[in-house]
Amino acid sequence: MADSAVREILEKIDLLAEEDRLVLEQHLAAKAEAEWLREAAAARDDARRRGIDQAAVDRAVDEVRYPPERLVD
Repeated sequence: MADSAVREILEKIDLLAEEDRLVLEQHLAAKAEAEWLREAAAARDDARRRGIDQAAVDRAVDEVRYPPERLVD
């Protein structure tokens, strides 16, 4: 979609009545939530196939958040 088409859509959204904008925002939020749920399910399936469980994820996060102290010479 060209930049001009996006601008045109945004201008049309700005012209909507507040109630209509709210309905549009609710539809867009629902679409985004549904897409996120699909992607999250696919990621969980992929992780399960790779043998990655929640404990492995937690360990990896901890290693990044709390790296072991390095000894300084």
